[in-house]
Amino acid sequence: MSISKNQILALGFGLSMVFSSAALAQAAAAPASAPATPAAGNAAPVSARIGVVHIQDAILATEEGKKEFDALQQRFTPKQAELKNLNDEVENLKKQYQAQSEKLSDDERNTRAKAIDTKQKSLQRTYEDAQAEFQQAEQEVVNRIGAKMLKVLEKYAQANGYSIVLDVSNPQTSPVLWATQGNVITKELVEAYNADNPVAGAAKPAGAAPATRPAPATRPAAPATRPATPAATPKKP
Repeated sequence: MSISKNQILALGFGLSMVFSSAALAQAAAAPASAPATPAAGNAAPVSARIGVVHIQDAILATEEGKKEFDALQQRFTPKQAELKNLNDEVENLKKQYQAQSEKLSDDERNTRAKAIDTKQKSLQRTYEDAQAEFQQAEQEVVNRIGAKMLKVLEKYAQANGYSIVLDVSNPQTSPVLWATQGNVITKELVEAYNADNPVAGAAKPAGAAPATRPAPATRPAAPATRPATPAATPKKP
């Protein structure tokens, strides 16, 4: 398997910054001074208003998020090309070795096998360094926008009477199994964030939320799987 620019790992699995429901609930909680119990004989108790939001989608959908992740993708495009070239070089050396192996002396086979192994290890190290650098840069963007997003969420929740806001970014940790569309406030949160954090040159909202999730930045793709060591090829009798 060769490196390809189409090898994209979606940010939905990769954004490791998960905002817990408990933290969001605490940020938007009702004032502590509210009476603990209603007066006897008065009106029926009012149900708490609950909001549901996908924080990771919201971060990606903001104008600032789109700009930051586009810049991140452009930043790592040269590294992606470098990895592809290195991978192609290794694959070509392997093909040449396999095609000429029977005609080579034992010493020549061993020399070529060591050269392939050295380049393969260099490719793997380059890939791991690029991946670590990308993940760090990606996390910095998420942390920066996410911190501002929580402040916008707190203000929006208080202004619109929400007692609790639950994040459903991670199905494995979210307690929400189902919610009506009226409880989902991801689009409204994105609009509120864009209003509080305008980006120069960003298009004005057209009123409708985008139907698809913004394309994530392309992570450096993994190199081709390591082949069996050519040195293990049986020697000529």
